[in-house]
Amino acid sequence: MSDATYEAIAVYSQVVASILFIVVLVVIWNRYVAPAVLASQVRKNDELIVAEKRRDEARAEVEKAQANLASADGDVRAIAQRAQGDASRLHDKVLADARTEGEHLMQVAEGELERSRAVARERLRADLLERAIEIARSAATRVDENTNRRLVGDAVDIAERGGNA
Repeated sequence: MSDATYEAIAVYSQVVASILFIVVLVVIWNRYVAPAVLASQVRKNDELIVAEKRRDEARAEVEKAQANLASADGDVRAIAQRAQGDASRLHDKVLADARTEGEHLMQVAEGELERSRAVARERLRADLLERAIEIARSAATRVDENTNRRLVGDAVDIAERGGNA
């Protein structure tokens, strides 16, 4: 066997070894690596699907929360308007009640004033009458017979004329 044969065998053995190495790599790739890559890809795709579902659910919840917030804002405005209307009506009612009560108190006060005036007039009359009687008594002690006749005569004349002096 010549050197060329040994060289050819060496070259063919390297070619065969390279082919066997490539075949083993393809077998390992097809048997272990490719299924692992595919499984990983499937897992990642599943995770993406789950994440997208969560994202969609979160968006739906955000939209629902925004709708609830808008509804709550509307409720707040409605409550504020009702409260303002109630406050206005209550203000008007309190004011009307106060006016009515004030008018009633004025009427009561006017009536009380008239009663007080009447009582004061009666007291004044009684006082004046009492003083007039005292003055008349003190004057009666100083009246002589001529003055008495003249006074009685004047009183009779007045009575005959109908009470006009």
